[in-house]
Amino acid sequence: MEEELNSISSPSTQEIQGVQPVQDSRKRYPWYYVKRIDRYIIKNFLGTFFFAILLLFAIVVMFDINEKLDAVLTAPVKATVFQYFMNFLPFVLSQFSPLFTFIAVIFFTSRLADRSEVIAMLSNGISFYRLTLPYLFSAAVIALGSYLLAAYIIPPANVERIAYTNKWVKNKEVIYGDNIQLQVKPGVMAYMARYDNTTRSGFRFSLEEFDGNTLKSRLTAETIKYDSVGLWTVRQYTIRKFDGLKETVTKGAVMDTLLNIDPRDFLISKNDEQTMTSPELKEYINKQKVRGVANIKNFEIEYERRIAMTAAAFILTIIGLSLSSRKVRGGIGLNIGLGLLLSFSYILFMTVTSTFAVSGYTSPRVAMWIPNFVYTIIAAVLYYRASR
Repeated sequence: MEEELNSISSPSTQEIQGVQPVQDSRKRYPWYYVKRIDRYIIKNFLGTFFFAILLLFAIVVMFDINEKLDAVLTAPVKATVFQYFMNFLPFVLSQFSPLFTFIAVIFFTSRLADRSEVIAMLSNGISFYRLTLPYLFSAAVIALGSYLLAAYIIPPANVERIAYTNKWVKNKEVIYGDNIQLQVKPGVMAYMARYDNTTRSGFRFSLEEFDGNTLKSRLTAETIKYDSVGLWTVRQYTIRKFDGLKETVTKGAVMDTLLNIDPRDFLISKNDEQTMTSPELKEYINKQKVRGVANIKNFEIEYERRIAMTAAAFILTIIGLSLSSRKVRGGIGLNIGLGLLLSFSYILFMTVTSTFAVSGYTSPRVAMWIPNFVYTIIAAVLYYRASR
């Protein structure tokens, strides 16, 4: 009997070695483990998000067909469906992902609050902070997916979509340029009186090389024709090289030359920034800044917008959770209405601040992050009030 009592009261091998049981670890770090309530919230949050997307897609398609009815009736059905709409819907998703996120949070959380499920969770010892974690995880999934779509997947699709609209709706492609001047590389300036992209030909071309403020050489040509990847052909050219007071002149009929210039460097069409991936945008912006090209604000705004929109998923999720976590007398309709108002105001605010960058009042980065800064303050205040 004494031996049995000793065996019962003696510490186990795990306790002697300092190993804690799994149950104790879970009690010590309850936030670390994904529980059934987390899976429930994540599943319903993301499910509501994708349901809202499908619902709005149907509305968007209906209005877009009505707006482009002539093109839909004229263009081949295959081109309309696969070249336009299959590339247009992901573009809509990228543009309005904050709206979809906010609607999903408001709608799903309002239902939980209306059925007193939020009260039951908080009454069972779940803190408001702990309740927020699955919402933030879902927002991270949406933010990551939205960024990957906007930065890498949608730009190639926009090439096809814009090509369709240029052909069948309204051609917004810029194919002519006048008085084009840009820096090829430091100390080398190029000029064309006119460029026609339909024939890939430029007229009255000149290429000047400077050493500081001293002109070292000057190439002039009647015409210049773009071949591919920086390869140009000049015709009826004259090359003048200067060495102090000495001048050497060389003339010829045809000469191939390699210039670090592409027609899209100076023929900038509307929505060109939407056809570039984020790495391509960054490279293009840096290259154009070195060349002294001025009209690249839209490219900078698009690059910064893609990054700023990822933060919007978290900000609007917090605002939506804070507004709809309490049961209100007006029901979920009041929360949904308020959610739509705030989400549309966020998108409108971002559109307004982008004009600040275009006008030169702020940098594109500051302009795109002003709405996030303002709505972060709103989210912090609402979250503090909701958690009390």
